[in-house]
Amino acid sequence: MFFRLFSSLMALAISLTITVSAVQAKTITVTDTLDRQIEVPYPAKRVLLGFYFEDFYAIGGPTAYDSVVAISKPTWHGWRNSQWKAYVAVNPRIAELIDVGEVEAGTFSIETAIAAKPDVAIIAAWQYRALGGTVEKLEAAGIPVVVADYNAQTVEKHVASTLMIGKILGTEDRAKKLADEYAAAVADVQERVKKAGGDPKRVYVELGNKGADEYGNSYGDTMWGRVIGLAGGKNISIGQISKWGPLNPEYVLASNPEAVFIAGSYWVNRDKAVLMGFGVKPEDTRSRLLPFTQRPGWSGLSAVKAGDVHALYHGGSRTLYDYAFLQYVAKVLYPDAFADIDPVETHRRFYETYLPVKADGVFMIRLGK
Repeated sequence: MFFRLFSSLMALAISLTITVSAVQAKTITVTDTLDRQIEVPYPAKRVLLGFYFEDFYAIGGPTAYDSVVAISKPTWHGWRNSQWKAYVAVNPRIAELIDVGEVEAGTFSIETAIAAKPDVAIIAAWQYRALGGTVEKLEAAGIPVVVADYNAQTVEKHVASTLMIGKILGTEDRAKKLADEYAAAVADVQERVKKAGGDPKRVYVELGNKGADEYGNSYGDTMWGRVIGLAGGKNISIGQISKWGPLNPEYVLASNPEAVFIAGSYWVNRDKAVLMGFGVKPEDTRSRLLPFTQRPGWSGLSAVKAGDVHALYHGGSRTLYDYAFLQYVAKVLYPDAFADIDPVETHRRFYETYLPVKADGVFMIRLGK
């Protein structure tokens, strides 16, 4: 009798062990933004996250970073410092995550990445291209690598990235809601611009990380240049540069832009840069923005005369909430068509709905009050 009972209990224990192992070993196949089909654990419990830190949080929900073991810290702490501080304040664990280094700076450490023992690495398309053969080494170490791409700034890539991350994290419904809202918002902007008609305004955009003393990068059909195009503006950089680079000051003056946008952020050790982001006051942003209008010849620009000089938070041009900035630019160019739209409120509401921090600070602002 005892032997039969013991045998039954052993069989049950083995069965439970197999069942638990099967659950732990569950995997799914996802298609990333490069159309690569990759098998990953489901849901992921140990993530190496290379970029898109806020988007990941929005898709994964309040506990998203419980599954993150390593990040590329310089692309968050260094590039978006006020944003980094805001998130660390509500989730101190972020500051303790393993730092794998930065791809473009050449400090990415594959040894550190492997030692973190992630069960999946989620990286940006630009990181994938820069890593080259290192991706194969990660995969050879048993770490599947999937590629997200919000930098492409297309509805297709935004939606694909969002649904993919949601599938990996097991938050498919939340991801679907975010993707649908994004697609609808962009479609609404394009429809309003189309109905508004008229000749598009000439627009100049510049990265304000160097301050007014030196002309910073402008953008062709990428980043803020892409936003301007979607908003129905005539980007004066088109035909002058392909992706990004500074324009000739004389060309800017001759083009006489009717609207000017300077991209700002909270860069570390850049005391002349246009200051924007979490915790920044409007007067601080405007004081850094004003010197741009005092450049030689700028007083005669149509945009300066009309008071259409604006600052945009640089971290917002390739995110799940970048449609708020698209609304802002479109409203500057077509104020009547967007009279009922409040881009600042759109941005605030996204944070309130999907993120653990408040959008307190300056993210889009006009020079004149």
